[in-house]
Amino acid sequence: MAPVTTTQRTVLAGARVVLPSGVVESGRVTVDGSRITAGDPAEPVTHDLAGRGYTVVPGFVDLHNHGGGGASFTSGTAEDVLTAVRTHRAHGTTTVVASTVTENLDALARQAALLSELVEQGDLAGIHYEGPFISPCRKGAHDETLLRDPDPATVRKLVEAGRGAARMVTLATELPGGIESVRLLADLGVIAAIGHTDAGYAQTREAIDAGATVATHLFNAMPPLLHREPGPIAALLEDERITVELINDGTHLHPSVLELAFGSAGAARVALITDAMDAAGFGDGLYDLGPLKVEVLQGVARLVEGNSIAGSTLTLDTAFKRAVTVDGIALTDVVQAISANPARLLGRSDRIGSLEPGKDADLVVLDAAYDLVGVMRRGEWVVEPPAAPSGADAATAGTGASGPASVRSGERA
Repeated sequence: MAPVTTTQRTVLAGARVVLPSGVVESGRVTVDGSRITAGDPAEPVTHDLAGRGYTVVPGFVDLHNHGGGGASFTSGTAEDVLTAVRTHRAHGTTTVVASTVTENLDALARQAALLSELVEQGDLAGIHYEGPFISPCRKGAHDETLLRDPDPATVRKLVEAGRGAARMVTLATELPGGIESVRLLADLGVIAAIGHTDAGYAQTREAIDAGATVATHLFNAMPPLLHREPGPIAALLEDERITVELINDGTHLHPSVLELAFGSAGAARVALITDAMDAAGFGDGLYDLGPLKVEVLQGVARLVEGNSIAGSTLTLDTAFKRAVTVDGIALTDVVQAISANPARLLGRSDRIGSLEPGKDADLVVLDAAYDLVGVMRRGEWVVEPPAAPSGADAATAGTGASGPASVRSGERA
């Protein structure tokens, strides 16, 4: 990885650029300080990306992430948290929400205070509590002994521990106090997410009507979709008020299920997430996930006791590439799901989520095979793309031999 380089005025030109209005071939992105600005076509180009099949997309926004680089958001020190942030940033995630796992309330409150300081510093975009207000029937990789019903007073206490940084709470809304807690969160301006739930269809509809707006990793840790018992999945997919999280690592969801979600909800209601744990960007081995032990083998994280899938080792650049090249999702739809939609949910569409003048200069450069070759965050290169080839190398650049054909707006790769 190239060292971080601060730039004052940067002009990228010659790559395909994905904008809210569609795909621009051989486009330009001009950065002044930390913001994207309207550029002058006559201005000198600082990064010539032409002829190599490159694509420039907005920086990725991850709503649901537990850590990476060997470090955890739930139990790590401030430096541990920053290690995880930097790991995901190098993989294109320029905005990340820190997700916690089930712990005792005092431990969660202490960690929330630490995380809130990093939110204030701008390193994190908020806190997401995944647990302890979840169903023991669908607990996944959460310690059942620490689970509790979502009593509104306790939910409020945990939100307040975040000192204004809490952005989302995952709830099994069928539990006692669940609906009241959804209403409370909506009143507080915090996202109520339905997840790790054993609710039926009607119960889920009630939670949506009460103000829930997100489905935590749809399909995972909830009853399956059945023809006479549609359960929460049907209710969450059909309602336009719900954005559905999807973990696109090839382990959590079959490609046909991902396509079903995009087709049913539409790209405007999908948020691609990692649900990453410590091992993301770090490697196989034994890890702690809250109070539980996890073994990561060949990139798949499972509890040592019980063998449940325990989050993922996914990074969003991998999720992006897989969505386009394996799942056949249109490039513009993937950009919407991985950047624009989560930015909207966070209430930050005025600053992040798309490449438009006035917004933060958060962007990712992908090569012809959709592998990451550059990351800029707020005008600073985290990963600087390679210089344009010269001489004989330039003559063979952009032949398409290294990756798939170009994807235009509305086409599928």
